[in-house]
Amino acid sequence: MIVSTPASFRSDIPLSTLTTIGLGGKARLFVSCKTLEEIKESILFAKHQHLQWQVMGGGSNIIFSDEGFNGVVIKVDIKGVNKVENGGDVLVEAAAGEEWDTLVQSCIRHGLSGIECLSGIPGLVGATPIQNVGAYGQEVSDTITSVRAIDLSTMESVEFSNKECQFDYRQSRFKKEDRNRFVITYVTFRLNKNRRPVIRYPELKSYIDSSIKLDELADGREAVEVVRKAVLALRKRKSMVIDPTDPHTRSVGSFFMNLLVTGEEFRRIQGQWRESGGSDDIPTFPAGDRFKIPAAWLVEHAGFRKGFRRGKVGISANHALALVNYGGTTRELLSLSEEIQLAVRNRFGISLEPEPVIINQDYPT
Repeated sequence: MIVSTPASFRSDIPLSTLTTIGLGGKARLFVSCKTLEEIKESILFAKHQHLQWQVMGGGSNIIFSDEGFNGVVIKVDIKGVNKVENGGDVLVEAAAGEEWDTLVQSCIRHGLSGIECLSGIPGLVGATPIQNVGAYGQEVSDTITSVRAIDLSTMESVEFSNKECQFDYRQSRFKKEDRNRFVITYVTFRLNKNRRPVIRYPELKSYIDSSIKLDELADGREAVEVVRKAVLALRKRKSMVIDPTDPHTRSVGSFFMNLLVTGEEFRRIQGQWRESGGSDDIPTFPAGDRFKIPAAWLVEHAGFRKGFRRGKVGISANHALALVNYGGTTRELLSLSEEIQLAVRNRFGISLEPEPVIINQDYPT
């Protein structure tokens, strides 16, 4: 089989323009794929030319090196949304290249609930199952019924049920053992129609209760829209809504994941914190049979407060987990992240895990 260079390929594209954090050198080749066949053709071309390749979505959770990427960057740009009523629910199938927040808005306009607390999150639909995107008490795994993908070992389309995706906190099979084995193409969600949204997150509930009585609103669109507005307001306070006028939004959102630990692990961490001179209790939240420790609290109590700057990178003044590019480099940002990880490890004896995909590859000039 002869694989020719697709006409849609472009060369020397600055990756900084394709990411929310605004970092990264140039991609040797870049292609935006609007069909399954274009994705397959691009991957086959890279393999035929013995080039490294990297799939990306909206660029909100990926960081490229200053040297760029000496291969093919493939953007999944498949479009399309289909809604089908199924009993009292609605099945929403969305292509991987759809903007996530646009999908959330559309579902809310149709009176659908289940993903309203995930409003304002940047990126594309295809990325949401990979790290089981979540916020304010909701996760996409709560509503996903199936995920379709291309199996890169066979180049055939495959489908996974919710259970087969092996979802966990900010995890899935696509991020762990099957990382880089599949390219997600479509995701189907089961959403509630004309029902009252369930608020689980204390901060969100408190914010809504302070201004309106949710129980007095009509089920469906009216109530769900209130939740969306509240989520967007809270996210904007923390510079977690992309805004060109807010320099703190040049980030990948939360850089580190919250920690899930057993009761025994938590007691050990608490003991080390006390031995190091800590006086207040480490905050925790129940998460099934485990406990969630806020990574933001760990970062701040390891000596890195909101607003901390190191050169032209730093920590957002509005959120301790957001590492921000203020005109710096990837090298500077990753150096800061490593410094924070080391400080947390020394203080608490635990390791913080970065959320974004970090692509380190030299691009020879």
